[in-house]
Amino acid sequence: MKHSILLLAMMFSLGAMAQDIEHSVSNSIVVSTESGKIMGFQHDGSYEFLGIPYARVERLMPPLPVEKWDTIRLCNHWGPQAMQNTWGKKLTEAEMSENCCVLNVWTTDTSKSMPVMLWLHGGGFDSGTSAWDPGHHLARKDVVVVSVNHRLNILGFLDLSTCSDRYKYSGNVGMLDVVQALQWVQKNIRQFGGDPNNVTIFGESGGGGKVGTLLCMPPAKGLFHKAIIMSGTILNVNTKAMTEELGQAVLKELHIDPAHIERINDVPYEELYAAGQRAMAASIGTRKPGTPMMWGFGPTPDGEMLLQQPFQNGFADISTNIPIMIGTTFNELQRLRYDQSITMDEARQELINTFGEETDDYIKAFAEAYPDYTPQDLLSIDWLFRPKTIITADKIAESRQAKTWMYMFTKRSDVNKGSVHGAELKYCFDNIDTSTPEHPSVGLAEIIDRHCFKQLDDFRRTHCSK
Repeated sequence: MKHSILLLAMMFSLGAMAQDIEHSVSNSIVVSTESGKIMGFQHDGSYEFLGIPYARVERLMPPLPVEKWDTIRLCNHWGPQAMQNTWGKKLTEAEMSENCCVLNVWTTDTSKSMPVMLWLHGGGFDSGTSAWDPGHHLARKDVVVVSVNHRLNILGFLDLSTCSDRYKYSGNVGMLDVVQALQWVQKNIRQFGGDPNNVTIFGESGGGGKVGTLLCMPPAKGLFHKAIIMSGTILNVNTKAMTEELGQAVLKELHIDPAHIERINDVPYEELYAAGQRAMAASIGTRKPGTPMMWGFGPTPDGEMLLQQPFQNGFADISTNIPIMIGTTFNELQRLRYDQSITMDEARQELINTFGEETDDYIKAFAEAYPDYTPQDLLSIDWLFRPKTIITADKIAESRQAKTWMYMFTKRSDVNKGSVHGAELKYCFDNIDTSTPEHPSVGLAEIIDRHCFKQLDDFRRTHCSK
């Protein structure tokens, strides 16, 4: 009797498994790429292909071609994110790896020739993952969506060019990964229903900075045709001299002689990252979160891979024909005051600390722009991203052949009553889920920490009142 029950249970289990397999196959699709065939699966109205390798990685070297495969590769889970500080959380190699050059594709019809949108995630040049913003709903708007993981922080931007010609490009390999992903799109996206002659790059926060950087990179020319920069105009002030100094300081921290530079390949990532932070403090200085400029482990102009830093001075002439949309949210990373009862006189007294004699002019201009404003709005509007964005837009509108558009995202959250940094992303990707509680942007508490305010005030006095 027991054996009969066990046999029936096994038959039922095998039958259920067969149904699952049949269901998976019926909802799957196979596409041929230059490297081999891949299988994607239907998900919520579109086909998704996750974790497609687009490059092979050697530490601190430019990306290499992917080795081809003969079987059908299942692309049904996120690939590894770039190595980064996980604040004590342990991740497997499948979740985080130096070999992180993977991308994701969402499409609804492989027989069409739809516009392509390539997404670059936020997190500065230090952290983040494409898994933050899945593109399956955006793809239902008749576009093919691509998102990218690439090398970040010290593995993506450690400039060792003074040590050896072999490391000539090590200071920009993180962005060269993105160029490689764009080349992959040019070679393969037709198979997914995308038009390689109609590619828009877009990104928010650090992703917007990456978009701006690509607009200044000769190897990226011709690989995309439009650009959208979302809350991404924090200025990268790296110079070649700064990143060379930082690279030498890292070797000093690791006790590696430039004559034996190859030893850096044996340093565990955690040790390398920590040495990078110490080296930054000992050489070019450590950037405090929330400041209007960034430096350190990020792209550096070398005159070949990157012609200049983007934004306040515009973009390189090589992108003069690329239409650009650029914008911010209403509050960004500003400390929100909507949960406080503030009178107009109290708001004015606080504003005097920033605007001085021009405080009434600021309030008058604010009232003209936002007739329904509140005293809380006066103190909560973004003073960090918006000024740089306006400066950049004015500059490029005057000097470039292609058109420039600006936007401001002002929809308020039901939770924090503001339009904070990154709040527009769920609308951009059509991933609105009313059952999911809203949260402030990652790291917001750190970014608005009290030690940042003096630098922010100095910046406001310099730029916001002009």
